[in-house]
Amino acid sequence: MNRQAVQTLKTYFGYDTFREGQESVVESILEHRDVLAIMPTGAGKSICYQVPALMMKGITLVISPLISLMKDQVRSLNQVGISAAYLNSSLTQGQYFTALRYAKAGRYPIIYVAPERLTTEAFLDFALSADISMIAVDESHCVSQWGQDFRPSYLKIAEFVAQLPKRPVIGAFTATATKEVREDIARLLGLQDPFCTTTGFDRENLYFAVKTPKDKYKEVHDYILEHPDDSGIIYCLTRKLVEVCGKLIRDGITATRYHAGLSDEERRNNQDDFIYDRCRVMVATNAFGMGIDKSDVRYVIHYNMPQSMENYYQEAGRAGRDGLDAKCILLFSPQDIVINRFLLDHKEMQDLDPADRETVRERDVRRLQVMERYCYTTECLRNYILKYFGENPEKPCQDCGNCLREFETLDMTEAAKKVINCVYEAKGRYGRQIIIDTVAGAKTARLEEIGAVRYKSYGVLAGTNKNLLRRLIEQLVLEGYLRVGDYQVLKLGDISGLKNPEASVSIKITDEDKQPEKAAKTKKKAKSVETLTSSGYKLFERLKKLRLEIAREESMPPYIIFSDKTLIDMAAKMPASKPEMLDVSGVGENKFAKYGERFLEVIEEYRREVG
Repeated sequence: MNRQAVQTLKTYFGYDTFREGQESVVESILEHRDVLAIMPTGAGKSICYQVPALMMKGITLVISPLISLMKDQVRSLNQVGISAAYLNSSLTQGQYFTALRYAKAGRYPIIYVAPERLTTEAFLDFALSADISMIAVDESHCVSQWGQDFRPSYLKIAEFVAQLPKRPVIGAFTATATKEVREDIARLLGLQDPFCTTTGFDRENLYFAVKTPKDKYKEVHDYILEHPDDSGIIYCLTRKLVEVCGKLIRDGITATRYHAGLSDEERRNNQDDFIYDRCRVMVATNAFGMGIDKSDVRYVIHYNMPQSMENYYQEAGRAGRDGLDAKCILLFSPQDIVINRFLLDHKEMQDLDPADRETVRERDVRRLQVMERYCYTTECLRNYILKYFGENPEKPCQDCGNCLREFETLDMTEAAKKVINCVYEAKGRYGRQIIIDTVAGAKTARLEEIGAVRYKSYGVLAGTNKNLLRRLIEQLVLEGYLRVGDYQVLKLGDISGLKNPEASVSIKITDEDKQPEKAAKTKKKAKSVETLTSSGYKLFERLKKLRLEIAREESMPPYIIFSDKTLIDMAAKMPASKPEMLDVSGVGENKFAKYGERFLEVIEEYRREVG
């Protein structure tokens, strides 16, 4: 272990040890070796380049596409006594050139810069004469057109590096990347013999669940009322759906909204209201959240199914960044699939050549199918996610919506054969809904038009619950008896196995009355809070009150002052002096100098009260 690195970590950030994966990345950078680090949200990627940046001579450039993240990171660094700056489009021309002048004078060891700035004349003039020791590429998946947030400006990074008089060490960081995207990152950024690490995609503090409520709004409304003191994000698929925010406000809930159709000013004000805890609930499209470093989001509810597992895990991962318990709940209905297909069919891809366009379309369809199966699966939800990202969990997590739910196994072998016969008669021309309507004997103009009412399989499963039929079809796809073709049409797969007299097809169904864990889960406090005594919990509440008071005095988000995790540790240890306070996780020298005495006063006052 590099003692100087640990000392730097303690002095500035208040932590005694590095988290899993951080130390090896820091040591590689200090040995001037390129790195590619895949670390989940909340795992502390920024520490991996901030600590070595403070130990190396010269400047560290952090390339990020996210203005809000730059501001948050710079503010956090300034809070702990580190001079840092950002260079992006939010600055006026005067501010930009002032920041560049200070940078040239060596004032900042860390500078955040938007990728679009790299090729501008003013920035190049600065970079060519500066001593740049490291370039950290945050959200590095943006360099790959197969990643979920491709940014053409990221392709300019390698060109920028090639112009520098001395090649700096390059670190690439991202939270989610498949094998294909990881290979793209290394190649397109020109990484040289990089140290590669994947610390695992599992976020043990997150609870995953999929629900199919009849009334999504009521589900969201009731959940918020049950958790009035928690910050949460409600993700909606379209701008129109974000208007659920207005309904929440009319029902007395303090909520705000965010989507690309709002003015820059309204988006900025609404985002600040959420970050500064003036509004506990943010209702938004996926335009919100990239770079939002709010650590105390206790739940993320998806009002609709996202388009890909990459998008879902990234958005859900905005919950519980402080490491405390948080809920990730996806509210699913078959209509979500229809909306997503429409959005994919109208996706803008003019910048891609025809061959790439077709490849991207096929990739998007496959990703959508992965999300559909996530919504229908009865296996462990956490394991489903981890397997998608290439991990092989040994056993179910026993702490997700599926693991804690009781399932009843239903033999649907005979129904399966009837569905397969219908797909055969349809000659692979139609999707799930037509097949379901046909076997259910629905009387619709569409079935009349295509002649499905004359199929032998028409009405053979009349009276069967359509949700069961959807689950059955999904199971048949999972087992390979059916396959999904272009435009989501159903085709026959390998059905030879069903000719075996002993073959069977079963689905697992739920009985809502067999879910006693629901009430217990929603009212459970975070695990770390549970470790406090009742007296410790009262002190924790007082410390939170003081934190909010200071945050308002300084116009600062509360979590920038101290995280919940730090306050919990403080309440448990009840420090009475500076050395004892510095032993609290997350309290460094600079934070103590700013706030330590005030927190010690509250702790001492509480200690006197309880005797």
